[in-house]
Amino acid sequence: MSTIDKQSGFIKQAGILAGAGIICRIIGILYRSPLTGIIGDEGNGYYSSAYNIYTIILLVSSYSIPAAISKVIAGKLALEQFKNAHKTFRAALLYVCVVGGIASLFTFFGANLLVQHNSAAVLRIFAPTIFLSGILGVLRGYFQAHGTMFPTSISQIIEQILNAAVSIGAAIGFIALAKASSDTERAVYGASGSAIGTGAGVLSALLLMLLIYALNKRVIMRRVERDKNTEEESYGEIFKGILSVVTPFILSTFIYNLSTSLNQSVYTFISSEIRGMEETAIATSYGIFAGKAVVISNIPIALAAAMSSAVIPSIASSFAQKEKKQVRRKIKDAIRVTMLIAIPSAAGLIALARPITQLLFPQKASLDEASYLLMALGISVIFYSLSTLSNAILQGLGNVNKPVINATIALLIQTVILVALLLYTDLGLYALAISMVIYSLLMCVLNGVDVKSAIRYKQEYMATFIKPLMASVLMGMVAYGVYAGVMMVLPQMDERIANVICLAPAIIIAGVIYFVSVMALGGATEKDLLRLPKGRLLVNIGKCCYLLREETARKTKKRKKKNDPGNDD
Repeated sequence: MSTIDKQSGFIKQAGILAGAGIICRIIGILYRSPLTGIIGDEGNGYYSSAYNIYTIILLVSSYSIPAAISKVIAGKLALEQFKNAHKTFRAALLYVCVVGGIASLFTFFGANLLVQHNSAAVLRIFAPTIFLSGILGVLRGYFQAHGTMFPTSISQIIEQILNAAVSIGAAIGFIALAKASSDTERAVYGASGSAIGTGAGVLSALLLMLLIYALNKRVIMRRVERDKNTEEESYGEIFKGILSVVTPFILSTFIYNLSTSLNQSVYTFISSEIRGMEETAIATSYGIFAGKAVVISNIPIALAAAMSSAVIPSIASSFAQKEKKQVRRKIKDAIRVTMLIAIPSAAGLIALARPITQLLFPQKASLDEASYLLMALGISVIFYSLSTLSNAILQGLGNVNKPVINATIALLIQTVILVALLLYTDLGLYALAISMVIYSLLMCVLNGVDVKSAIRYKQEYMATFIKPLMASVLMGMVAYGVYAGVMMVLPQMDERIANVICLAPAIIIAGVIYFVSVMALGGATEKDLLRLPKGRLLVNIGKCCYLLREETARKTKKRKKKNDPGNDD
């Protein structure tokens, strides 16, 4: 277990974490579909309302811990301060136990004050999970600081598998045991059962991380004992250092993610108090937006979240060693790889919104609305991916207050726009989608300005944004054309089966078109592709089709000229 010093090693670690993140999102989607069938859109609305508040409390108490702890410990490891690094780990555990315990009690006893009546029971079930999540976060951050994302990745997959299995089982069990007399009562019991799955998943991941730590403890303590650094920090100094980093991380993450809960509160208040909608109708409509469209749009953002987790300790380590050129190179690499995936993902969601929604959430009553909402949210995939990454970059550079300020400004502007749209138009749920796009765009712009000034970073636009966008537009048109073409020639059959038959070739051909196009346009180099999953295969295909330049040969020739200026060869 050692820090990764090789150039762009953090990209590979991000790839590991991104792979796990995408697997988790897919598992999440797969289980949310049958779960929605069990608890209905109304139950989904109660679950989403409680989950949003749970997420906000988790953000304040422990969600930012992995990123903050990985930054602090990575800086100490870069300077080979192993004793101080381990003392920081212990202090962080104590911190989350105290803060997480208080947050859990507040959530349980204050549920009725935080959400509407039918969602309160669901929120109470989430309460113990907040305490467990804090300890889990410290363990994940500790290993991330050492440059390895493998323990976090495995624990995330285990967490999501248990979450899925227990959520479905408990939802069915609660509904059966409750013998509810109304649809609303069944929805509440089903949502409460599904909330148990979240806690079961976190507990299983925590047990796994404790096992991994126990297996590595001997090696960890050996390094601590051999540490000859004389500047050992006291626990008072360490707590002060943790708070100085954790507090801005919490504020930044809290405000950055507050938009979801704030938008829900604004939508619920205006819909009920001004437009006179009933609680069940509001919960059902919001369940379509948050439980379907938003859930699908979040899948490709997993790469940006993974890249952020990897980039914070990596940049913090390089920055602590005053290697600014390497920091700028890491920023460039992280943005390039993230955009190579985020831009075509957005185009794919827009082009194939309805078939993707039908595949994952086939409920006919809400299929059209969920599809149109997903199309409206498609562009936000690019903005959220980039703003999530730029948040992490600023935090890794030590500018932890900048994301707080930027998120506050963006939140105020988007809230004013949301209120105006809800009051003076009939956009309804589409007003929520528009506000999300505006918020994520503002965060991109504001964070980008601060990154540029903090490290004198100059963003390259053509290869990073324009060329992948051109390839993605072509890909989206081809994907839609293939889907519609196959649908036209299919004989009469079940609509869901026909959708799968048409969607599969559309996605495969779209993927091929995108990578061929982006390579032909010069938007992806051999170096970029090698950082992606199955990157070697993409590089070999590109070279066979003469779409990629021979990077190695070009670099050798350049080096030769540099060493021998008189050589014209």
